[in-house]
Amino acid sequence: MPNASTRPKRGRRNRRAPREDPARNELVSRSLESAQQCLFNQDYGTAFVHYLLVLNLAPVLKDFASESFRFTLFKWADELDSLGRIQDLFDCYEQALELFPTDEVIINSMGEHLFRMGFRDEAAGHFHKALKLKPDYPEAKENFYRVANWLVERWHFLMLNDRKRNHKYQQAIQKAVEGGCNTVLDIGTGTGILGMCAKKTGAAEVYACELSKTMYELACEVVTANGMNGRIKILHMKSLEMEVPKDIPKRVSLVVTETVDAGLFGEGIIESLIHAWNHLLLPPQSTQDPSTPPSQTGRVIPAGATVFGMAVQCLEIRRHHRLCVSEVGGLAMAAAGELHSPVSCSSEDDSTEPYTTERLSRLPGGYTPLTEPFNALDIDFNNVQELEGLCSREVSRVRLPVTGEGLLDALAVWFQLHLDQESSLSTGPMEDTCWEQAIYPVQTPHNFPLRPGDELIVEISCRDAYLRLCSVAVARDGREFRLDDCLDPDQPRNNPGQSGNPKPSLNAEAELCSALACLGTEQSSGPRDYTMLECAEMALLNNQPYHDSFRRALAKLITNLKDARSVQGPSQGEGLEVMPLTDPPSGPMDPGPDPFYVLDVSEGFSVLSLMAASQGQVKAYSSVEKTQHQAVLRRLAKANGVPEEALEFWLNQVEDEQAVLQRPSREKLWSAIILDCVETCGLVRQKLMEKATLARCLLEDGGQIFPERIVLYGMLVESDSLLLESAVQGQEPTLGFNIAPFINQFTVPVHVFLDLSTLQCRHLSGSVELFILDLMNTNANYTNRDVKVQASASGRVTAVPFWYQIHLNEEISVSTFNQDSHWKQAAVVLHQPLEVREGDWVRLAVTLQKSSISISACIEDEAGETGTVDSVRESDQ
Repeated sequence: MPNASTRPKRGRRNRRAPREDPARNELVSRSLESAQQCLFNQDYGTAFVHYLLVLNLAPVLKDFASESFRFTLFKWADELDSLGRIQDLFDCYEQALELFPTDEVIINSMGEHLFRMGFRDEAAGHFHKALKLKPDYPEAKENFYRVANWLVERWHFLMLNDRKRNHKYQQAIQKAVEGGCNTVLDIGTGTGILGMCAKKTGAAEVYACELSKTMYELACEVVTANGMNGRIKILHMKSLEMEVPKDIPKRVSLVVTETVDAGLFGEGIIESLIHAWNHLLLPPQSTQDPSTPPSQTGRVIPAGATVFGMAVQCLEIRRHHRLCVSEVGGLAMAAAGELHSPVSCSSEDDSTEPYTTERLSRLPGGYTPLTEPFNALDIDFNNVQELEGLCSREVSRVRLPVTGEGLLDALAVWFQLHLDQESSLSTGPMEDTCWEQAIYPVQTPHNFPLRPGDELIVEISCRDAYLRLCSVAVARDGREFRLDDCLDPDQPRNNPGQSGNPKPSLNAEAELCSALACLGTEQSSGPRDYTMLECAEMALLNNQPYHDSFRRALAKLITNLKDARSVQGPSQGEGLEVMPLTDPPSGPMDPGPDPFYVLDVSEGFSVLSLMAASQGQVKAYSSVEKTQHQAVLRRLAKANGVPEEALEFWLNQVEDEQAVLQRPSREKLWSAIILDCVETCGLVRQKLMEKATLARCLLEDGGQIFPERIVLYGMLVESDSLLLESAVQGQEPTLGFNIAPFINQFTVPVHVFLDLSTLQCRHLSGSVELFILDLMNTNANYTNRDVKVQASASGRVTAVPFWYQIHLNEEISVSTFNQDSHWKQAAVVLHQPLEVREGDWVRLAVTLQKSSISISACIEDEAGETGTVDSVRESDQ
């Protein structure tokens, strides 16, 4: 309540209203008119400059001009992006934000540009700021969820939930500090937990460094919340950039770190520790003078590691890394040449990654060990000479006795991390661990069946501080046969078939001996000629049911259109000159009937356009962009008898890549447009419905979008593993530290790249239709839908996994949830589990906004009323 006894202050005299400035008003009026005219003429750069002048001179017009200004900014930014004028692009956004500092749409849009250019930390800040300004802004929410998966990867939650791992690290640090290591540096601190362990144990000085801006800010918040602000110095920098005394006052006696990935060295631990020993750590304990106190010597936790490996057969690995089929959608693939993923230890191409990562225990179809585990490498992190000599070590060869029969698909690698002399952690496939294993796929033009009695020869090296394991040869009966010497891509391959097992041969022994003889007797004629496809593109190419379904659907559409034309007589366009964006080449199609135009705008490498062109009387356009990939399609077209002029590359002709969906020519419309509707990770593609709306306007009568509709299915499950991957669980602090509230800010309500067939979960219901996206009929779509599903078992509903049935037409569809699918599944994870009893009806409220699906769940009683509502609305991407 105001204090009534105080004397009123003497008020200032009201200032005079500013005088009107006719010249200024005239300039504003003319500039506004010029801005609108330039906008009409699509001269976005000039329009933007005029709007800046208008809004700086006359801020009162901001409300009036905000929508036009935004539109102009976004169009001009896209143009600058396409021209590579990145600094100008961000200058424009900075100018816009000076005028509209709290405009969530502009802030979100700037974040999108930052994310596309790799500035993930900065992008996350913009998305987060936009959400604070408007919490229900769907685009910002979707973008923040996407970037959160990059910035705070899911393994952070798994590790913090791994009590065994946390306790062992705590014990090792406590033992070292109590033994005299009183100055500590935590390299790659993450949440700050290891540094806080050292401080809590009694370390006199603790320093920490973190490169990620997001994780650095998170660590600062966590340290402050746990009362250690000022007692732990956290630096936002690489440890490689740290100097004494610039960044820390003196050398430390203990370095703690967990900068290791599934392949041990992939996060740069070797380089970091070499720098630490040379610049940041005290000298190691001398064997000649063991009496030196620990406070005057240096050591590292972990102290070292032992790396193990094992050869395996695994169809899931195989189909993601090399071509497993000889025919795709009716197209013979021999002419494609050698195709494989960019994951390879080959010395021929340094652009490849030496390994990928998988959790072997969760691979669909499982795996078969072909050898016993072997010791690949031992490394002592407390021996700087050993660390420095690692990359210069000679390549070592290991001969592995083959103990199982099968095709050689990969080497699986894991390690045992020795924290000290007494304690260690294993990342092995049979361990209950938060770690994945490193996978070194075999990249050869042939499948290689091995049998007990063979020896697999593996080369091990550490070039570029990456651990590299390469299967190079097979030994049988005293002879060695190199695996990469047979270069003929037309050699018959042992097709694994749809069952995932090698097809039986009439004489498997003779076939094997013949293949080995080919390998052993022919010398390489030069570097291997191959084309790299992304792992998801390889899996797509190996998905035979998908391509066979498309071939049948395309054939049916073309047949129907031909029948319609024959009934109607010559079309209005028949006999007219076809006007594509470039002059059509002369050839057999020119004098023939008017072709059907098919556009494939699939992401990445796709053969669907070539499949359409092979139908005859079709002019197909592919959106494949890479020159090397276009060359593969041209070779396949020639080998499969497709006329050269029947296949063109759309992006070579479209000036603006943002405007891919446009007419094939001024007089023509498309007979079919193929849209890429579902991302490999299991989510609906962004702006799918906007693209479908535009595509419908570009179709001829009887034309079709593929697919015509998508049906979303889901089920209720109980899965503790999904909870552990989504947030720090439980009410108890982690090792006594309050971390969960801070890192759980980055919890996202959807998990992607799931294999539902191997997910550790209990099914609490059958599958149920959740939503339908109709790409051909706008009026059939909706934004909200309530779905009732009956619980088939009692338990806690923790998540709703979902997948899609993609309907190419009324009769033909493909599922994203089967053994041949190149797609993964996704799941909405409930913030609070929902207790259900067998027979309960659960109501799921499903909402679609901008291709982003959200789901909330509640129990419905017998009267149809809802109860026990999940308190937090859950959304997917």
